[in-house]
Amino acid sequence: MSKVIITVVGKDTVGIIAKVCTYLAEHKVNVLDISQTIVQGYFNMMMIVDMEQAAGSFEQISTELEAAGQEIGVSIKCQREEIFTKMHRI
Repeated sequence: MSKVIITVVGKDTVGIIAKVCTYLAEHKVNVLDISQTIVQGYFNMMMIVDMEQAAGSFEQISTELEAAGQEIGVSIKCQREEIFTKMHRI
């Protein structure tokens, strides 16, 4: 399994989850877990996805998601699970 952590942060607006999830579905990226909150009008979402069957490389998907985020006014970042785990280990 090739897990990736996706974070989405920005001012809340209609369609953020739809835009991200539609892109992932179209590129055969499976959502394993998702958590989202809205605090004082700011949207924050963290997803764990499986890119094992993805139609595209990690770099391509990461770049395209970042561009999709810019279109809707949010920041979207992708990070491989092993890097994320090592960075956040105490």
